Amino acid sequence: MATTLQDVPIRTIDGSDTTLKAYDGSVLLVVNVASKCGLTKQYDGLEALYRKYRDQGLVVLGFPANDFRGQEPGSDAEIADFCKTTYDVDFPLFSKISVLGPDKHPLYAALTEAQPKAVNGESMRKMLAGHGIEAAPEPEIGWNFEKFVVGRDGEVVGRFGPDTTPDDPALVAAIERELVASE
Repeated sequence: MATTLQDVPIRTIDGSDTTLKAYDGSVLLVVNVASKCGLTKQYDGLEALYRKYRDQGLVVLGFPANDFRGQEPGSDAEIADFCKTTYDVDFPLFSKISVLGPDKHPLYAALTEAQPKAVNGESMRKMLAGHGIEAAPEPEIGWNFEKFVVGRDGEVVGRFGPDTTPDDPALVAAIERELVASE
C-alpha cells in the first residue's frame, strides 16, 4: 500500500499508469464524475474552474465511477469521448474506479480518511433520502461529484458535497486560498 496520497497508483483514461506525483506543486480538485447523473452538468463548471485557475496552478482531476445507480456505465473510451464532445473537457480524466465500499480505490480510501466529512455533505444525503435512496454514511462518498481540494503540499484541505457546485463561493475560496498560500 502506498505511504502517501501522492504515491497511490492511478491510471489515466487513455491507460497510462501514473500517480499524483505527476501534479506535484499544483493545487488539485479531485472529483468522482459520472456521465448519466443529474449533476453531470457540473462538468461545465469544473472545466470553467480549470480554465480560470490552471495558469495559477489548479488541476481538476476527474475520476469516473459507476458506484451510484449505474450512472457511469461506459468504457473509458466512451467516457473520454462523451466528456470531450459534450462538455469540451480538457482537464485530466482517469480510468473508471470504485469510490465506495469494499472495492474502493486506494486513492479514495486515502482521501476520505484524510477528510472524513464533507462541507454540505448532509444536504445531498437528505435529498436522496427524500427520493427513497439511501446514501452511504460519511466518511463514505455520498454521490457523484463529491470534491476534494488538495494543497500544493499534497495535504487534503477540503471536501465538498456533491451538490456544492464548482462556482460555489466556499469551494472557490478554498481553491483560491491554496493557490495563494503556497505560491
